[in-house]
Amino acid sequence: MRRIPRGLALASFALLAGGCTSFESPQSALAPAGPVAAEQLRLMILSVVVMTVVFVVVMGMLAWVLIRYRRRRGDTEDPEQVHGNTWIELTWTAIPVVILIFLAVPSVRATWQLAAPPRAPSEEVALHVTVVGHQFWWEFRYDDLGVVTANELHVPTGRPVEMTVTSQDVVHSFWIPRLAGKIDAIPGRRNAFWLQADEPGYYPGQCSQLCGPSHALMGMAVVAETPSDFDAWVARMKEPFAPPQDPLAARGMAVFEKSCAQCHAIAGTDFQGAIGPNLTKVADRRYIAAETLPNTHDDLVRWVSDAPAVKPGVLMPSGTRDLKLGPDEIEAVVAFLESQK
Repeated sequence: MRRIPRGLALASFALLAGGCTSFESPQSALAPAGPVAAEQLRLMILSVVVMTVVFVVVMGMLAWVLIRYRRRRGDTEDPEQVHGNTWIELTWTAIPVVILIFLAVPSVRATWQLAAPPRAPSEEVALHVTVVGHQFWWEFRYDDLGVVTANELHVPTGRPVEMTVTSQDVVHSFWIPRLAGKIDAIPGRRNAFWLQADEPGYYPGQCSQLCGPSHALMGMAVVAETPSDFDAWVARMKEPFAPPQDPLAARGMAVFEKSCAQCHAIAGTDFQGAIGPNLTKVADRRYIAAETLPNTHDDLVRWVSDAPAVKPGVLMPSGTRDLKLGPDEIEAVVAFLESQK
């Protein structure tokens, strides 16, 4: 008996273990946290159940035919032929049509239901956000609030968020698995969809359209908060800018103005660059570089020092090679960014 190669056995075990991960996986569409994702999951379950039933019935009939009508010893003649039997052909044409109708009706109904958010009471009108994909990060503009941020989309729980999605460069795809399905971000086109979070939480997502060498490093997250916490976040984002008092951070602000302000914006300052992510209150974010690195001191130093080494293809220049910043200047810039909260 031949033994299964160890590598093949380990790979099979890894695939099996991956399929058994908890439904609470951070990016699992099987753990919906809002009405859009929940309806989409219901459609997936319905489709899988119907297809499973069809598979079992067809394979069962095939097995029965193979056993019942197998060639036996002494058989010399062909079995009776049914080619051209009108009733049989009508039957095996009608059954798939009925199955397709059974799948199509709930699919079309859900499509219309999810085309626009439900009409909410006047005090809970939908929040409007414009989403812009960039290589390789996400820009979020709160149309009615005058707030712009990047990579972390803050939303209030229990309130629909109407989103207009586009792209600045190539085709991207916005996807928060636990809250809603995918929507393409296409240059020159504005696609619309909506999502809603039922409970506070941190819901990570991913660009799901190959868009360049760092496509896999183009993450984002929805930060769902209670309405009062969301209002507090908006108020913090609108606070007047206060120059840092720490000498190192103050020096970092001067370096930032010279080397970084052409690409990055910070609300309340003269820094209004639009090429890179908006850095208003950047120190409050959990991650940097579009959810690629934890927002820690060491990772900020790593990112500012040499962003292309972390995320190939990114437009941000290397602080050491391209901007010619010394270690002390990089530490100063990091101190300034850490003061933005």
